[in-house]
Amino acid sequence: MSNSSLPAACRMYGIRNCDSMKKAFAWLTANGVAYEFVDYRKAAPSEEQLADWSRRLGWRNLLNTRGTTWRGLDEAARADIDENKALRLLACHPTLIRRPVIDGGDDLLLVGFDPERYALAFGGTGK
Repeated sequence: MSNSSLPAACRMYGIRNCDSMKKAFAWLTANGVAYEFVDYRKAAPSEEQLADWSRRLGWRNLLNTRGTTWRGLDEAARADIDENKALRLLACHPTLIRRPVIDGGDDLLLVGFDPERYALAFGGTGK
């Protein structure tokens, strides 16, 4: 997808000081990709938005089980995860959502930073 065909409402969700976010900010800026940044800590995604992302990408791709928020949950919260439980956890603890999430509407939803996927989606250099 080239920059000119990006949806007007391309939004990047995450936490500003996260390393993956910093890489994504730098890549998007270097490749001239316009976006609106939404900080999870100031405006958490709604339950409906999380359900939409889960439908489009799968809840396992959204749930960050490698971070400090996940490790800070008690064992009962981490046990027997299914989609409903994962979505409830994501709604209650937005920092459990993998970062960044770039949502450009039905045709574009990316999770995590991957320069090659970004290049394919946005027509950039991949660096």
